[in-house]
Amino acid sequence: MSRVAEDRGRTAGARTGGAAPRRRGRPRSAAADSAIVEAVLRLIEDGVPIAELSMERIAREAGVGKATLYRRWSGKSALLVDVMRSMDVPCPPLEGVSVRDDLVRLLEFLHRRGLAKRSSAVLRTVVSHVEAQPELWAEYHETVVRARHEVLLGVLRRGVATGEIRADRDLDTLAALFVGPMLARALLHEWQQLPEGLAEDVVDTVLEGVRPPAAEPGTGAGTSAR
Repeated sequence: MSRVAEDRGRTAGARTGGAAPRRRGRPRSAAADSAIVEAVLRLIEDGVPIAELSMERIAREAGVGKATLYRRWSGKSALLVDVMRSMDVPCPPLEGVSVRDDLVRLLEFLHRRGLAKRSSAVLRTVVSHVEAQPELWAEYHETVVRARHEVLLGVLRRGVATGEIRADRDLDTLAALFVGPMLARALLHEWQQLPEGLAEDVVDTVLEGVRPPAAEPGTGAGTSAR
């Protein structure tokens, strides 16, 4: 049936009070979706290499048929994107009073996620897989990473507006300076716990370097030359 015919059929149904045509096929089971995602997370957490994470093995671990997976995802990469999305936690609400405090709060959020074995295991697996499947990282970046990055950029823009951060520095570079140490610790030293106070140390160190220089006595705004 053509799209025009379908549209006409829906219009006729509406006029006669009939129900809209149902979509063919069985509805997706939320329980099956959850079981499949949980199975992938367990396998990754147990150290299964990405190359051995086949759809057959995932189906077996989840207790479902392989056809169930392929009805939901076109392949392993598409499934992994949804697995990563399932682990996403919204950024915490920010007070909006102190740029420093908001930056510490955001980095503490990364700190807590870095302490979670499951989160860091998935992140390392994705990074190791990105060269072979760059579209996986690109989609994850667009759906998850970009939103967090925009929250951080918003705090930095406010810092520039309030005079807490110099206006002559690239904000994307500053964002990397804040987040980079947390990610490096989680990825390169996964056997070590991130130390308490790391967020404060990172924020204070970077802010010290990008804080506008204090005006010298007699040269500040509103001071007349003699």
